[in-house]
Amino acid sequence: MPMYDYRCKNCDEVFEELVYSSMVPDEEIKCPNCGQNNSERLLSAPMISTGGSNSGYSSNTSRGCGSSGFS
Repeated sequence: MPMYDYRCKNCDEVFEELVYSSMVPDEEIKCPNCGQNNSERLLSAPMISTGGSNSGYSSNTSRGCGSSGFS
């Protein structure tokens, strides 16, 4: 079940929606802001993994509790 980005044509709200079927027309996706069924699917960039083992998280885990990292 893919997640898609949508923009409401009524109020311009941009939101994500989990779409259960490819048979649902984009225009029937309900806006969470205004409740209208008048949305368009947006192009979104794919998530690209670099293949590293840390999955994008910072490798600096040696900071103690309360240390913000600012000097």
